[in-house]
This record gives sequence, C-alpha cells and structure tokens, in this order.
Amino acid sequence: MTTLFISDLHLDASRPDITGAFERFMTQIAPSADALYILGDFFEAWIGDDDRNDFNQHIVNLLKRYTDSGKSLFLMVGNRDFLLGEEFARQCGATLLDDPTRIDLYGTATLLMHGDSLCTKDEEYMAFRLQARSTQWQQQLLAQPIEARRALARQLREQSKSMTSLKAEDIMDVTASEVLREMEDHRVTRMIHGHTHRPDRHSIKLTGSEGERIVLGDWHDHLWWLEAEPSGSLQQHKRPIDQPNLLVSTS
Repeated sequence: MTTLFISDLHLDASRPDITGAFERFMTQIAPSADALYILGDFFEAWIGDDDRNDFNQHIVNLLKRYTDSGKSLFLMVGNRDFLLGEEFARQCGATLLDDPTRIDLYGTATLLMHGDSLCTKDEEYMAFRLQARSTQWQQQLLAQPIEARRALARQLREQSKSMTSLKAEDIMDVTASEVLREMEDHRVTRMIHGHTHRPDRHSIKLTGSEGERIVLGDWHDHLWWLEAEPSGSLQQHKRPIDQPNLLVSTS
C-alpha cells in the first residue's frame, strides 16, 4: 500500500474534463493507496461550506466513498479555496491540515505545504494572503449572502489573472531562502508542496545534510500525483487529462 499526494486540481463545474479525470483517479488509482493528501487549490474557488450545490456535493460524495472504504484523507487549503472548513472535511470524512504540517512519511520527516507562503517576493499577494487567512476577515466574508460571495470570488479570480500576467516569473516562484528556513525550522529533510504549477524535484543544501523539495503538478492539461511507497521510493506520475485508463503509463 502507498500514500498519494495531489494538489492544484482547480475543480470547477466549467471544466468537466478535470472533474472526469478526478473521478477516474478516485476509482482507478486512489483505492490502492492507504492515504490521500490534497495539498490545496482542490477547487478553483470555494465560497464557504454552506454552498451545497450539486457540483460540490458530487465531489463530497467521491471523497466520502473513499473514506468509507477505510482509507485516510487529508485536506489542506490553498490560495483559491482558503475558505474550506471543518464542515466540508466532516462531510468527506477527512482531516483538515494546518499549513504547514510536518509528518513522518515512512521514516522520513516531511513538511507538507500548499506553497503560496513560500513566494515571499510577491509582496502584493503576501499582503492579501495575510488578510485572507485572518479569522475576522473570513467571518465577515462568510456572513455575506452566497450570491455576494460568488460575485466576489469571480472578481478575485479576474484580478488574480490580471496581476499574474504582469508579474515576472521569478516573483511567482518560491523564494529559496524561505524554503530553507521552513525546512530547518521544522527539522525536515523533505518538503512537498504545490501552488507554483512547476512540477519538479529539487535538491536542497541543508545545514549538515542534503534535502529535497518536491513540487506537485497542476491538473490543467494533465493529471499529476506523487506516490510514496513504504520502501521510501517516491514517484511522480503524469497522465493526459482525457486518458481513460490511468493505470497505463504514457511515458
């Protein structure tokens, strides 16, 4: 049995191809694993656990079927779905994780993050993140009617697209010194995160040891998942978003 990690699916009713890919992932890949970690931006937008539309309920049902089978599910919020809360986790049978969270992954101390907090050069976003993660700001937002929240979510998405197009590539990537600080502060030799949409494995020079930073891929054109085995082996998997049988490697 294994442990799986995914992030940045950006699930949305307007992208049925990604929803279909997630359905296939949950029926073909996830059942063989002991645990599934979803490290943020699972949804393109989340306006509150009280938004019980048909699309959201369908995703809840997929996740609940997984946990009802005896598997463990862990959720972390991202910059798009930071309003995901305990009620959603309860409906899915999942555990909501803090960002960051340190785990023991088959004997290796591993730090799990969404990854947006590592992009410290993007000062404009970091200021918004500080506001958006405050309890007071979230409570004020959740007190608004659902339609008002939907309108705000659309506005924030458009602003994000506009600002992203104007920013240099290095500003939107992680800051190396922040990666090092987080890993050494949490005393880990491995970090796993998403957010940047730049899947890769990076060697990290730690004080007195070597470390690794693993970046998960986004699900825009391909599915990406990281598979960790009890032996310590780690493998990134990639499949076209429309591939019917995910068990067949295309590489």
